[in-house]
Amino acid sequence: MTTKPSSQIASAFKAFCLAAGTLAVLQPTTALAGELTVYAAIDADKLATAGEMFAATHPDIKINWVRDSTGIIHARMMAEKDNPRADAVFGMAATSMLTMDALGMFVPYTPVGVETLDPRYRDKQEPNHWVGLYGWAGAICFNTIEAEKLGLPAPTSWADLLDPVYKGHITMPNPASSGTGFLDVSAWIQMMGEDAAWDYMDKLHENIASYTHSGSKPCQQAAAGEYTVGVSWPYRGALLKEKGAPIDIIVPSEGIGWEMQAAAIMTGTDNLDDAQTFLNWTISDEVLEFYADTASVVARPELNKPRPFFPDAVLTAMIDNDFAAMALKKDAIVAEWRSRYEAKSEPKK
Repeated sequence: MTTKPSSQIASAFKAFCLAAGTLAVLQPTTALAGELTVYAAIDADKLATAGEMFAATHPDIKINWVRDSTGIIHARMMAEKDNPRADAVFGMAATSMLTMDALGMFVPYTPVGVETLDPRYRDKQEPNHWVGLYGWAGAICFNTIEAEKLGLPAPTSWADLLDPVYKGHITMPNPASSGTGFLDVSAWIQMMGEDAAWDYMDKLHENIASYTHSGSKPCQQAAAGEYTVGVSWPYRGALLKEKGAPIDIIVPSEGIGWEMQAAAIMTGTDNLDDAQTFLNWTISDEVLEFYADTASVVARPELNKPRPFFPDAVLTAMIDNDFAAMALKKDAIVAEWRSRYEAKSEPKK
């Protein structure tokens, strides 16, 4: 049996602790060679594993991981724009990345191996300013046992969720704090047009019990029977169903929004060499295989893997997403959404 060096174990343990949801309080410091601060917006369990993987392959580089939801990390990075405290960002939604890139917040750098990726996951600027890693899409998690008790029909479309029968039985993510929430809202706008989409969301709001600050939480709530309908994402639903949760994962007939998670080096880093090493690692073969095990779609499509209970319809239902247009409109969309619906958001911890 191979024993990991103590420094490597310590790095992995710290990665796990931070990934568990603790947002480190950082003071402005000058990064040292061999040390990086990386902001991350991926799920805590994924980050724990990713931290261990990086520590195993690069034990000479210590990473201080800072993890939270997409909206919170994005707000923090924007607040720190003129005095960046991170060296890199990992697993941030593309719409947020494009907003920040327009403000010059990323160091131009084309990571090793980018030519092997699906063009949809590659920045068209040369050199690249960011790189896509993997994607995820929207879906509905539906608790069949609770539905039978309550006499609720299974929805087949987004339109079905407006039926008054679902009043108080639906949760969905807040697009101001969740990338999953924003992909739903942006998809409705692209599919329906802005006026019709806001009219749809006004009516949907009447049926919403609560807006969460996590994209996976509505599916977890549906799986636990707390609510019957969770607007969430299909991979989380498939995992929960595989563990025995009484849910169906429904792909609405109108189509579904999707997002990609991306990574970049932050302007102002004092440790560019290690930051470039980190960015190269994010699209290395080993890490792409990890994404394929834990995500709906990956930046190298040939690595996508079939998984139990994951709906085949997801890949064909994903809309032709205009990430650039949605990035330009994101702040305005979120502000409008909050002015209309924020009252039903769950309290922030």
